[in-house]
Amino acid sequence: MPTGSELFVRSLQSQGVDTLFTLVGDHLNDVLQVAAREGMRIVDTRHESAAVHMADGWSRMTRKPGVSLVTGAPGHTNSITGIATAAATAVPMLAVSGMSASQARDCNAFQDQDQLKLVQGITKYSAVPAHAGRIPFHVKRAFLEMRNGRPGVAHLSIPVDLFKQAADAHYPVPQEPLEPHRPGADGRDIDRVIDLLRAARRPAVIAGAGAYWSGAGGELQAFIEAAGVPLFTISLARGLVSDDHPLCFGYADATLNRGAETALRQADLVIVVGKRIDYRLRLGGAQLFDDAAKFVQIDICGEELGLNRKPAVGLAADAKTALAALAEALRGAAVPDRSDWLAEVRRGCAAYAAEVAALAAEPGDPMHSLHVYRALKDKMPPDATICWDGGDFVHWGRYSLPARRPGYWLRLGALAGLGVALPMGLAAKILRPDSPSVVITGDGSVGFYIGEFDTAVRFGLPVVVIVGNDGGWGIERELQQGFYPDAPTVACELRRTRYDLVMKGFGGDGEHVTCPEQLPAALDRAFRSEVPFLLNVDIAGAGSPFTQYQLRNLRR
Repeated sequence: MPTGSELFVRSLQSQGVDTLFTLVGDHLNDVLQVAAREGMRIVDTRHESAAVHMADGWSRMTRKPGVSLVTGAPGHTNSITGIATAAATAVPMLAVSGMSASQARDCNAFQDQDQLKLVQGITKYSAVPAHAGRIPFHVKRAFLEMRNGRPGVAHLSIPVDLFKQAADAHYPVPQEPLEPHRPGADGRDIDRVIDLLRAARRPAVIAGAGAYWSGAGGELQAFIEAAGVPLFTISLARGLVSDDHPLCFGYADATLNRGAETALRQADLVIVVGKRIDYRLRLGGAQLFDDAAKFVQIDICGEELGLNRKPAVGLAADAKTALAALAEALRGAAVPDRSDWLAEVRRGCAAYAAEVAALAAEPGDPMHSLHVYRALKDKMPPDATICWDGGDFVHWGRYSLPARRPGYWLRLGALAGLGVALPMGLAAKILRPDSPSVVITGDGSVGFYIGEFDTAVRFGLPVVVIVGNDGGWGIERELQQGFYPDAPTVACELRRTRYDLVMKGFGGDGEHVTCPEQLPAALDRAFRSEVPFLLNVDIAGAGSPFTQYQLRNLRR
């Protein structure tokens, strides 16, 4: 008779899961023994939330659910930020926690906790199996829930006794991977979108994570080429169509890309594909869009249609199927000549790029963040996975470096919790061992999961970590100085710690960079390194476009 652990592992393997991200604890000893015996790769971290972030990053890069496995009670509570991060970014992943024994429930036993109450608000599905034989059912249900409709996190808390319990009868283990349903668009809605496109003089397309999850890169490119419209990408859609494509104009985030801000303000038709009309798009309001502009919204989650801005046409459909239908409808059809509009968008983007380039050319001591990205742009390998954390140093780079490949540009997500980039960067190096994994972070952000330097060294993951060190919480320092110019900053200052030496202490390598002239050679050494390598770069605190946007708009 199989045990609960064996049923759990077999159920995961039926869904193509071959890697578990974990941190060992008493509740997990049996299931980890079984997983290792069955050939699963076990990646153990130094913090439970880092394990969840790694599973989250794995999901984002593979488009297949990653799985984290942590112990109960404090391990479970430590995992909450990771679960919330994935949930806010609509990532399909399974977060599993061990749990105190079933017979000890509600008796004040050691590490007894109502774990579901902590996660029910941030998961699509959560459950505690009643007995070992029900584990395959809950794994199957979790995979169905997390992948259908808007993706999200599923959670199981599994009591320790169920992992060890033999199941004389059990729910069948799934025999094949469960594929999500991909709803198509109504043909009448497709016709209405085509009519709007033909009438528009200044249309624009914004593509978000929904286009990425559906694997719609080819369909998105075919559509913008057939329609002759400019494209802006955001979140996981960065690189879905390369920024090098003549119709792709980079980030849709107006807080970073003033060229996008200018174009979107002038657009008379905005087609939003797989992106919530959320705070990044200024809730669809007049801060970013003309009140008279018509909107088309394509989202697999029908509840999103019209939530913050009423669309002229709303398509509750999978992005890939909807874009394919739109491109097919445009095949051979006459579309307006939009060369003047495209030239105007191109000029606006080029004008802002020239402003940034001029700033990057100015000397500085300490150096400006842009000096780092000017050097990095020349040295970044084309197949590198770039994992971006938060902070002013990072925001300068998100504008400066192009995105060219889908799934190779990872951000924090809507929750914007700091520190996420390092564990995701480790996951990238495991998944893509022959390609560079680059973690770009600030001196504040790097402290959250600094123990994962040990994970990188133990697993032989030569990630490149670039820390922009300005000795403080840069965004908050800039905001406080902007809003309270006559008062000293509060709780914003840090030491200029030598994080390169910290990495060396864990068994990696690194360098301290103090001037722009040192950057090219230091980057070469970092990318050649066979161990984790950290560049600790002294930079001046300088408000990024993101922070400047906040100051400009919040003062109003």
